[in-house]
Amino acid sequence: MTKPIRVAVIGYGLSGAVFHVPLVTSTPGMELVSVVTRDPGRQARVREAVPGVRVVDNTDQLWAAAANHDLVVIATPTGTHLAVGLAAIEAGLPMVVDKPMATTAADSRTLAAAAAARGLWLSVFHNRRWDGETLTIQRLISDGALGAVTRFESRFERWRPEPNPAAWRDRTGTEEGGGILLDLGSHLVDQATYLFGRPLSVYAEVERRRPGVQGDDDVFVALEHADGVRSHLWASAVAANLGPSVRVLGLAGAYVKERLDIQEEALRSGERPGRPDWGREAPDLWGRLWTGGDSRPVETVPGDWPGYYVGVVQSLRSGTPPPVTADDGIAVLEVLDAARESALRRQVIPIPVVSIASANPADT
Repeated sequence: MTKPIRVAVIGYGLSGAVFHVPLVTSTPGMELVSVVTRDPGRQARVREAVPGVRVVDNTDQLWAAAANHDLVVIATPTGTHLAVGLAAIEAGLPMVVDKPMATTAADSRTLAAAAAARGLWLSVFHNRRWDGETLTIQRLISDGALGAVTRFESRFERWRPEPNPAAWRDRTGTEEGGGILLDLGSHLVDQATYLFGRPLSVYAEVERRRPGVQGDDDVFVALEHADGVRSHLWASAVAANLGPSVRVLGLAGAYVKERLDIQEEALRSGERPGRPDWGREAPDLWGRLWTGGDSRPVETVPGDWPGYYVGVVQSLRSGTPPPVTADDGIAVLEVLDAARESALRRQVIPIPVVSIASANPADT
């Protein structure tokens, strides 16, 4: 019998509690062994959610027990990803890093190069590749229902006019990993890159609209892809009227879906993967395929965030590439770095071509 992959999750905020711990504990072939969180209330919630799991106050205790683990999941605030990741590498542990991989492309290349130098496995949790709308767009493109795609629009809009002082994304600046460009923008950029390839250039508008927040909270990013597709991406905390989640325009038709994937909502409400209808949307949430003035509903392909960790198990056991590679994580941050530069200079910025193979921390 194959032994399970023993997992430690560092951090039990939103990312750890709502996403990683439920997905890890629901994945065949994985066993959650440890959770790192110093907050007593969160420690109690861990023990209630996963009886028998080892809860420790700090990463030093985890590194001391590194031999009892096969994988560490870094679900801490973005500004800590580099330091925690380098410590995990020093402890000899493969890792999943929550998105974005770091605060800058330079830091992400440093982390990737350090892991590669030790021969350690590394993946980035860009789970929105397994959203129902992303999977549906892939199917429609493959079926030819849209024809040649000309424009891809994706939105991550919310209405939160009052900052949340308890949320690190609101109270920390961009240099420390705060702001919506790094947080939600990383989802949008990875989705566009995954669907249409690495962009050639970026234009961006990055704003801070709400008094009291330290990072940006209202963002627009435009990407030019090699095959002529243009991606228009929005992320905002101050959208009182929400635009459609996705709109894809092609020469044969258009696909429009109003609501975001339902999996986050399901996980927040306490539902867990494993049931046959996981990720399946009700018909009133389906998008529509438009051809001229006519439209028809298109059943959403069931979302499959659990597929990410299934891919992690397969990769670790077989030696095949991770479901999201370190190069993928670096590529997203190169675009976000360029977006920040574009907003400052108010001009289109070309995207550099850099990967792990050519990365050298001394050159960054």
